[in-house]
Amino acid sequence: MIPQKGSAEDLTSTAVEQKIAEQPALSNGHPNFHSNGANGASTLPGLDASKLIITRADPTVRPVPDEATACSGTETICTDHMITCSWSISTGWSAPELKPYGPLTLMPTASVLHYATECFEGLKAYRGYDGRLRLFRPDLNAKRMLMSTLRISLPGFDPAELEKLILALVAVDGPKWLPRSRPGSFLYLRPAVIGTQPQLGVQAPKEALLFVTASFMARLDAPSGGMRLHTNPDDMIRAWVGGFGYAKVGANYGPSLLATNAARERGFGQILWLYGPEGYCTEAGASNFFVVWRTKGPEGRLQLVTAPLDDKLILDGVTRRSVVELAREKLAGELEVVERKYTIDEVIEANKEGRLVEAFAAGTAYFICPVSQIRHRDYDVHIPMVKGESGQYTSKIKGWISDIMYGNVQHPWGVVVDEQQ
Repeated sequence: MIPQKGSAEDLTSTAVEQKIAEQPALSNGHPNFHSNGANGASTLPGLDASKLIITRADPTVRPVPDEATACSGTETICTDHMITCSWSISTGWSAPELKPYGPLTLMPTASVLHYATECFEGLKAYRGYDGRLRLFRPDLNAKRMLMSTLRISLPGFDPAELEKLILALVAVDGPKWLPRSRPGSFLYLRPAVIGTQPQLGVQAPKEALLFVTASFMARLDAPSGGMRLHTNPDDMIRAWVGGFGYAKVGANYGPSLLATNAARERGFGQILWLYGPEGYCTEAGASNFFVVWRTKGPEGRLQLVTAPLDDKLILDGVTRRSVVELAREKLAGELEVVERKYTIDEVIEANKEGRLVEAFAAGTAYFICPVSQIRHRDYDVHIPMVKGESGQYTSKIKGWISDIMYGNVQHPWGVVVDEQQ
């Protein structure tokens, strides 16, 4: 059911939700129907993975480097192929192509270069210890990418078709770039949509390009001594209520780098982004942030706490959602999972009173990364890491999700790829 229009105060939220709801309603399972962010329903071609055109690269041209070498340079090393698919307001989505990896061609006046009409996703392909290749909950990434595209007036699509295209790329490049001889390894997958209309002027793009690449990425989930966070300066925030912090758009990230680089010069890994005069804890860098603490009082109930989604301030992370769901399932009776606003002052108070148990960041790039320190102004919060270089619950949750990703546990979240040898 398509939601009704809300009040004038909720126009952006209502518009995005309505357009998301329209996608399956318009396509009704058929790819020849398409809705774009500007004109509603049409009979133009929608994104259709069944029309994929495959042009194979020469498999001998590019050798597969070892992981350390691939992650040591200044350029991201991608696999042999990529997927591209163009869209225009007059012709709809073209037939997608799987073709050799290489440069894109853009005019200097392309919308993306001037008005940040760009969004992306991040997920990984995993070579399991059982020899099989898997993606982790790719349907959630595809649905979130639809939401992001519509938030910045890029064309809509059926998320299931994007998921099929991602699987097709991994099926072709996985056997070579994630060989069975490297169990426990992964590739990073980057779908993106950019506005390509070569016309200056603040407007919704009438042309766009979807592309998907697969690449190496360094392992970031186990920094020596844990991740060290520095809170943001008073005059800088990452996202705000009514903004677009909940969408995975490039404009969320570039402006954050000034504070991040300053923190790294002081020896910290990421920024713990606070919001408002209250200093609400939101995200650690571009990852969701969790704390485990005991409540006040003689009972001292154990809680796993993270920021809520209802104010659309933070990203609805796939790893975040998985942490919350698994913790509620497997730790019921041991700790309570709480999604609410909480402040840095509450974290400091819990630390001073000996109630702070552990903390971690959760996201695709950093996976589940233990946090050992938070610097807020002139105060240091030193967070216990009782199990080697991780907290007890951080380690448990990380193990559960890792087992699904690498096939130690068979689970619906681990989507097996039908590899093309």
